Amino acid sequence: MEEIYRKIRDIRKQRDLTLRELSEKTGLSVSFLSQVERGTTSLAITSLKKIADALEVPITDFFENEVNQNFVVKVEKRKTFRIEGSSAEYTRLAGNFNGRSLEPLIVTLAPGLVQDNVFSHPGEEFYYVLEGAVIFNVDGKEYLVKAGDSIHFPSSLPHFWSNPLSQEAKILCVLTPVIF
Repeated sequence: MEEIYRKIRDIRKQRDLTLRELSEKTGLSVSFLSQVERGTTSLAITSLKKIADALEVPITDFFENEVNQNFVVKVEKRKTFRIEGSSAEYTRLAGNFNGRSLEPLIVTLAPGLVQDNVFSHPGEEFYYVLEGAVIFNVDGKEYLVKAGDSIHFPSSLPHFWSNPLSQEAKILCVLTPVIF
């Protein structure tokens, strides 16, 4: 995350913007933006998107831009992260190349996790449960998806998930569009 915070500050300064000007463009407070740039607060993906839009850069610019000539992501190079407001853990699986349209991830859900936020956005989502079970609520209907099962739906439908078990759940997730 420190890399993301540093890039926000660097791009803001390159654009010759003050924190106040960035605040006006994003609707986020000056104090919050200052904390973000110093790395003293967590950052929701929605706030990062507002910052990216205000700085006129793709959100992916904030994530490591290693060029992977072989298109292979070695297990030791994988990056695990969390998103503010979620106790799920995400691991990026994608190579890095121009024109990429899929976002493959491994998602680990803590035992008993219930996601509070309902999401709805452009794109598609595909999930394959590797371990455990997950309840997906899609457009008001619940689907119990167990290890070995999959679910695929338009992201524009309101959706959220929960782990009903007392063990971790691991999911292979493939999203469009690319968001990380």
